[in-house]
Amino acid sequence: MAISPVHVAMGPPPPVTASTTKVLVTGANGFIGSHLVKTLLDQGDDVTCLVRKTSDIERLQSLGASIVHGDITDMDSLKSPVRDKQVVYHVAGCTLTLGRRRFYNVNQMGTRNIAQLCARQTNPPTLVYVSSLAAAGPATGERPRTEADPVTQVSHYGRSKRAGEEEVIRLADRVPTTIVRPPIVLGEADRMGLEMFKSVWRFRLHLIPGFQNPRFSLIHADDLVQLMVSAARRGTRVMPGGSEGSQSAAGHYFAACEKNPTYAELGRMIARAMGRRVLPLPLLKPAVWTAATATEAISQIIRRPLYLNLDKVHEVTAGSWVCSPQAAVDELGFSVAAPL
Repeated sequence: MAISPVHVAMGPPPPVTASTTKVLVTGANGFIGSHLVKTLLDQGDDVTCLVRKTSDIERLQSLGASIVHGDITDMDSLKSPVRDKQVVYHVAGCTLTLGRRRFYNVNQMGTRNIAQLCARQTNPPTLVYVSSLAAAGPATGERPRTEADPVTQVSHYGRSKRAGEEEVIRLADRVPTTIVRPPIVLGEADRMGLEMFKSVWRFRLHLIPGFQNPRFSLIHADDLVQLMVSAARRGTRVMPGGSEGSQSAAGHYFAACEKNPTYAELGRMIARAMGRRVLPLPLLKPAVWTAATATEAISQIIRRPLYLNLDKVHEVTAGSWVCSPQAAVDELGFSVAAPL
């Protein structure tokens, strides 16, 4: 579907018709990607799932999805999957790694490859880039972060996701693009979030980094997917060449549910959901940093990245990670299907 450059610069393009949409989903086998694929298939879209040859595709196969092999860091492998698509959901990304360079290879350079191939199409597809709240940074004080706030990343992951945003913004005059920034995402098949539940279930403990009480925004994967689909159909598109400030807020959407619990409150909610009692256990920040340093050393020995690492500690000790979904509410009619 052709979308003229004037719509990219001046406002949202005409809605994409779901029944005729040819869609590509990168990172389709991942936690968020698999939720997205199910939703798209349920609404009748023609969905192509881009996965690496080494990926576990059992869940996608159970959905009856069309699968192609490719790697976002290899542009040649992307040419055929991108061709003739009307919407590209770029979900693939690197959240854990043994070396910071891979963050940028995947989250920045891989995103550049996707955006450039979209731009080369005769009729460029609508591009929805799934970034992260980490690309914007923590909230200032108690006020939830909005899309118009200046970005202040505190981790290599956040900086690499912001670099990916900048890559798609550079081509926004040729590719109608919308950026979605989720906070913590929970839901079925979430292996990272599962660790919190395991700790509460097995040990009745919920570890808290520090003695402060920062708050966190969360979103269920299914609610996030609904926002992404709405963003593709009728979202505002990013402004070409924008960087920070109210003008560049166009085309960016935070996704969050109605509650912003502290980490201790989240632990108690998890415990109640499983019929358990839990002890929220604050850790001194030096202990958190020491544990992360030790975990990174173990990761290098076993050659497998672990969730507790120095980059992640930079994030969890940076204050509240709270964002406002008001722009998505106002422009997309966004609402969550169930309370947290």
